[in-house]
Amino acid sequence: VQLQACGGGLVQPRDSLRLSCAASGRTFSSYAAGWFRQAPGKEREFVAAISWSGGRTNYAESVKGRFTISRDNAKNTVYLQMNSLKPEDTAVYYCAAGERSYLPAYTAGYDYWGQGTVVTVSS
Repeated sequence: VQLQACGGGLVQPRDSLRLSCAASGRTFSSYAAGWFRQAPGKEREFVAAISWSGGRTNYAESVKGRFTISRDNAKNTVYLQMNSLKPEDTAVYYCAAGERSYLPAYTAGYDYWGQGTVVTVSS
């Protein structure tokens, strides 16, 4: 599976942004998918995950209520809708996929990674 993330940019606090992750290769619809982020000087951290069907989701406490993960298997795409953005959301955002029946909240739980897209939240 090859993953291509896009949609990052420079926004102001309280703005919204939607990230997309397009997949190609093997049957993406059978894979759990996740978003992670890595701020400068920090480790990569879990943001959100979604099951292969889209029926189950999991979020980091820091984004719960502000971010929404979704997927469109017909388009082989996973999305991350980010609302009420804060400066502390500034990071490189990565999408990931793994053939899992559960929703890993750690990097080792995923087998495939996109290249990352930069999100900067600043006034």
